[in-house]
Amino acid sequence: MKGKIIVALDVDRLDEAVRLVDLLPEAEAFKVGLQSFLGFGEPLLAHLRQRRKRIFLDLKFHDIPNTVAGAVRSVLRFGPTFLTVHLAGGGEMISQALAAAVVDPGLTVLGVTVLTSLGDADLRETGVSLNSGDAVLKLCELGVSRGLRGVVCSPLEIAPIRSRFGRDLLLVTPGIRPAGSKTGDQKRVFTPAAAVRAGSDFLVIGRPIIQAADPAAAFQRIVEEISAGGN
Repeated sequence: MKGKIIVALDVDRLDEAVRLVDLLPEAEAFKVGLQSFLGFGEPLLAHLRQRRKRIFLDLKFHDIPNTVAGAVRSVLRFGPTFLTVHLAGGGEMISQALAAAVVDPGLTVLGVTVLTSLGDADLRETGVSLNSGDAVLKLCELGVSRGLRGVVCSPLEIAPIRSRFGRDLLLVTPGIRPAGSKTGDQKRVFTPAAAVRAGSDFLVIGRPIIQAADPAAAFQRIVEEISAGGN
């Protein structure tokens, strides 16, 4: 079950990120998002490659199609396993991102649906009349129609996506909080075991691990929680 966990390295300093990677030898995959990528991305990604870790490069590209295609080509040198684009960028942007990524067969482009920090009221503020669940399914349909093989979704949308698209679509799920932990700024959350039972392939977990007094122990407790309740 440890292979299902992607540890989010959302920290301010390179030495802290490196320390966490080295404290978590059992973790197989790490997420590098905008915070760490813009601050110290290249040395951190080099360290992850040296440690033979899978890289989830979570930059959420969202721009005109040509720019996103160029951005995808620019990050291929880092060897990510996963790379994110916002599905709200539209069909042509998705198609060009996938075309740019096709030269690396080991890379899966993931479509970001609706951020786990957003609820229905937040969507209405932006002019989206659909509720979050319907908006996620609409964006998934767009991505799948353009050849996308995986999406990022909140835990609440796992079951509806599985019902609509089956098991072929890879699901990566943030908004994961172990039993008893704080939800923070996440509005649509599940426990790790509940997310796996619902059908998530990978769980993105940050603060409950990286802010723990003993990150390795926190990681192991989550593995055990999934093993005990995820089947």
